[in-house]
Amino acid sequence: MPLAQPRRPLPLSRRRLLATLSAGAFLTCTTALPRGAQAQETPAPAAEVPAPAPAAPQQPFSFDALSAEMQGLAAQAPQTLTLPESFLSGLGYDDYRLIRFNPERARFADSPDVQFQLHAFHMGWLFKEPVLLFEVADGMATPMTFGTDDFIYERQARDHVPEHVELPGVAGFRLHNPLNRPDIFDELIAFQGASYFRALGRGSAYGLSARGLAINTGLAVAEEFPRFTRFWIERPQPGAQTITVHAAMESASLTGAYRFVISPGAETALEVTARLYFRKDVEQLGVAPLTSMFLFAERNRTKFDDFRPQVHDSDGLGITRADGEAIWRPLANPPRLASSYFVETTPRSFGLYQRDRDFANYQDAAAHYEKRPSCVVEPLGDWGRGAVRLVEIPSDLEVNDNIVAFWVPEAPAKAGESREFAYRLRWGALEPDSRDDRAHVLETRAGAGGVSGVENTTGTRKFVIDFKGGLLGNLPGEAVEDLTVIATAANGKIETQTLTQIWGTDIWRLVLDVAADGDKPVELSAHIAGYDRKLTETWLYQWIKA
Repeated sequence: MPLAQPRRPLPLSRRRLLATLSAGAFLTCTTALPRGAQAQETPAPAAEVPAPAPAAPQQPFSFDALSAEMQGLAAQAPQTLTLPESFLSGLGYDDYRLIRFNPERARFADSPDVQFQLHAFHMGWLFKEPVLLFEVADGMATPMTFGTDDFIYERQARDHVPEHVELPGVAGFRLHNPLNRPDIFDELIAFQGASYFRALGRGSAYGLSARGLAINTGLAVAEEFPRFTRFWIERPQPGAQTITVHAAMESASLTGAYRFVISPGAETALEVTARLYFRKDVEQLGVAPLTSMFLFAERNRTKFDDFRPQVHDSDGLGITRADGEAIWRPLANPPRLASSYFVETTPRSFGLYQRDRDFANYQDAAAHYEKRPSCVVEPLGDWGRGAVRLVEIPSDLEVNDNIVAFWVPEAPAKAGESREFAYRLRWGALEPDSRDDRAHVLETRAGAGGVSGVENTTGTRKFVIDFKGGLLGNLPGEAVEDLTVIATAANGKIETQTLTQIWGTDIWRLVLDVAADGDKPVELSAHIAGYDRKLTETWLYQWIKA
């Protein structure tokens, strides 16, 4: 029995489209949607699109050959592609959201027992620069062409688009796979906008995004957004459970060759190889960047008049150090731009996690934040010394991606250099490792310091950290006498601290009342030790007194 056609994608929303902006805003996908821009009062005439350049004939292809090409291009000035005016220029938001790929035109769908299908994204609105796709089979690359016959244009969008016209390129593409059930091809991964991409594990809904590279993110100088300009997709073999995608990256400061080996599953894995060739010095190179949204949770709930208890795509940054020590840094929505550096030498992993999987803690029956995937970066090979940088940007709206995390090598990149990074990305629920005998941070809450229920004028801030599971979770409450709280506050002072077991559970609660020294950010750290060992992961937090 043949597989059913892919599910019709959800209606395009302004936020879903903005998710792939190639501008400086950090945006991602949600279903809590603002109203889109108004349609043009006078529809743009359906001018003919410029004829695409003649497709290159079939050419030999390999990742090494692509790498050599991109290295050669790094010695040349960057090229900017400008398309003449056409009907594509007149497609605004209200038109673009009415355009979708026709699933009956899916690439690779003509081969029996192939587990992947490709759908393209249409150019227009924000996506004005063409992306070129090539199919690779038996070591030979053939251009993949797309035209208006490949897309469905609904309502007024039909008035702006001529029939039977070949397009000069696409805005990106997505791959579908029978991820959740064997008879339906669900969306697995999408590449669209600059070097953004995002993937799903089984049962997940789109949330955070990854990028190929971040250049000068969160610095005083302007951020640069490298762009994937061409993709080569290896034609999947019948029955194959992986698919390989190659990409050319171009930017003012560098070029790059990327390879993604994609394996769908409960945790979808991407094996990434990035070869970078520098045209210019780069002040800050951000490797394996992840971009997400954190609006509010228990620690800043009072700032938002919202029926939902929490709104976020990710709730914490997790780092596993080279020696196996686990660090958990709850995310914040700070009053001003905030940045944290975690100095490491080839960490085992770092990533943005959505740990809370309980619908009751979100109460959003549309966005389903409890289904948003976590994504962890696992370096392959020796990355040397550097730092995981976390950037947190103030935000009042959930349409804004305000969280970025990436690896910064210790040595800045110089013009003429080349560097290679290999890493694995895992997308999915990614629950804390049950094999670890350390308790993990279940939740972080915050509020006014002092004694609850009475008027307090201490000016302190109360932090309540719940540790769950591990050896600590098996201890009785009276074992508190054998436990030691290791807590510090840089640029501040811990006025009081208490540790108790929540009766009838495997949760231990640490409560800290903290005073700030002036206006500097207070850097907090805490863990629980006992019996000559560390019993919890290390909790870190940056408190900026508003």
